[in-house]
Amino acid sequence: MLFNSIQFLVFFPTVVLLYFLLPQRIRWLLLLLASYYFYACWKAEYLILILVSTLVDYFAAIQMVKQTKLSKRKIYLVLSIVVNLGMLFGFKYFNFFNDSIRNLFNQFNLFYDVPSFKVLLPVGISFYTFQTLSYIIDVYRNKREPEKRLGIFALYVAFFPQLVAGPIERSTRLLPQLIKKYDFDYDRVTDGLKLMLWGFFKKIMIADRIAVIVNQVYSNPPEAAGLPLLIGTYLFAFQIYCDFSGYSDIAIGAAKVFGINLMQNFRRPYFAKSIREFWQRWHISLSTWFRDYLYKPLGGRRVTKWRWYYNIMVVFIISGLWHGANWTFIIWGGLHGSYYLFSYWTRNIRPKIIIFLKLSKMPRLLKFLRVLFIFHIVLIGWIFFRAESLSDTVFILTHLFTGIDVVIGRVFELGMSPGIFNYGFELPHKDMVIGLFAIIILGIHHLLQRKGSVRAQLMTKPIWLRWAVYYGLVLALLVFGHFDTKEFIYFQF
Repeated sequence: MLFNSIQFLVFFPTVVLLYFLLPQRIRWLLLLLASYYFYACWKAEYLILILVSTLVDYFAAIQMVKQTKLSKRKIYLVLSIVVNLGMLFGFKYFNFFNDSIRNLFNQFNLFYDVPSFKVLLPVGISFYTFQTLSYIIDVYRNKREPEKRLGIFALYVAFFPQLVAGPIERSTRLLPQLIKKYDFDYDRVTDGLKLMLWGFFKKIMIADRIAVIVNQVYSNPPEAAGLPLLIGTYLFAFQIYCDFSGYSDIAIGAAKVFGINLMQNFRRPYFAKSIREFWQRWHISLSTWFRDYLYKPLGGRRVTKWRWYYNIMVVFIISGLWHGANWTFIIWGGLHGSYYLFSYWTRNIRPKIIIFLKLSKMPRLLKFLRVLFIFHIVLIGWIFFRAESLSDTVFILTHLFTGIDVVIGRVFELGMSPGIFNYGFELPHKDMVIGLFAIIILGIHHLLQRKGSVRAQLMTKPIWLRWAVYYGLVLALLVFGHFDTKEFIYFQF
C-alpha cells in the first residue's frame, strides 16, 4: 500500500479511529494486524519473510541470554545474521553477483551455467532486515534485555509507518514506546497530520512532478545530450531528496498521531558545508546504523591510519551496495568514501587557501561557496545513483555540456520556451514550471528551519495565517499535485 494512494486515505483514518476507541491492552494487536495488511497489499507471500525474520530473532534473543558462555551466545547471533542476511542476499543480491561472475567467466571463455533466481524484490527488505539485526546485536552486546512478548516484538519489526522505507529504528528507542498508553491529544495528533501534509507536498508536488522530466531525460541519455541532461540531473537531486524525505515525514507524522516518536531522518542535507556533515544530515537512521554496527566494530578511528582508510571505504561501499545490486551503486558509495578521505587529506590545506583568497573576511560568502561545492560533488554522485547502467553514466558525465553554447544563444534569441533546450528534444513545460515553483517553496521552508521547526513557528502566528498556510498546501496538492500514484524511490531498496 502506498502512502500516496486512495487506499491509504481510507486505511489510515480507520486505523487511527479504532486505535483510540480500543482499550490499551489490545491496541498493539490492532497495529500489528494493520501493519501486516499494509505490507500484504503489495504481495501477501512476502509476509512469510517478515514472519521468519521475526521468529528467528525473537527465539534467538531469548535463547542467547540463557547462555553463560560467550561462544554459545555467539551461536545465536550468527544464526540470526545468517538467516536475515541470507534472505536479503537471496532476494536482492544473488542475481547481481551471479551475473557478474557469469560475465567474468565469459571474458575468459569459461563455462558457467548457474541460472538466475527469477523473483521480485520484496518491498523494504533492506530496512526491516537492518532493524531486526540491530535488535539481536544489541541483545548480544547486553544493551537491552530480549523482548519476551512475541506480539510486541513482531510489531517492532513490522510497524507500518516505517516498515518499507524507514527510518530504521533501534529497539532501545521504539520497543518501549509500543507498550505505553497514549490518550488522544489534539495538539500531538494535529502536529503529526501537519508533518504528513508537508511530506505529501514534497512527494506529490515536487518529487512526482519533476520525475516526469527526470525519467524522460535518463531513459534515453543520448537523445537528451546537453542542457536537458544537465537540467534532469539537477532536478533528480531534488526528486530523490523530496521523495525520500517526504516518505520520512509522512512516516514520522503518522507514528506521531499514535503517540510514537520516530527518529529524524533528514536535516536539510543540501545545506551541508562538508561531506561529513552531509552524511550527518542525509538518511540519518542508516548513517548511524552503519556507524554503530559496522564502522565501530571494524575499529573506527582506534586503528592505524591505513586501516582507518580501509574502514571508511568499506562502510561507504557497503552503503552503496545496500542501496542496490548494481555496479553504479557500488561506485556511488566508493565515490562518497573518496570524497570523505579527500576532505580529511586536505584538512590542513583548505584554511590556507581560504586565507589566501581572503574569504575568511567574508564568512557568509565562504559558507555559501562551501555549501555550493558540496552540493555539486553530491550531484555528481547522483548521476551514478540514477543512471540505469555504467555506460549511461559515462555518457551523461561526458555530454552534460554538449551544445550549451548553442542553447545559450537560442535563449537570447528566442527567450525561454519549451523548445529551446535541444533540437527535437522538448522538456515538459508544465511540470518544469510547477516543479520549480514548489522547489522555491521548499527552499523558503528550509531557510525558516534555521530558527527551528516551521510548524512551531506557525503556532505563534495569528490563526488566520496558520490556516491560510495549511489550506493553501492542501489546495496546491489538489490542483497541482501529480496523482499518478508513483512508488517511493527507496521502496526498491
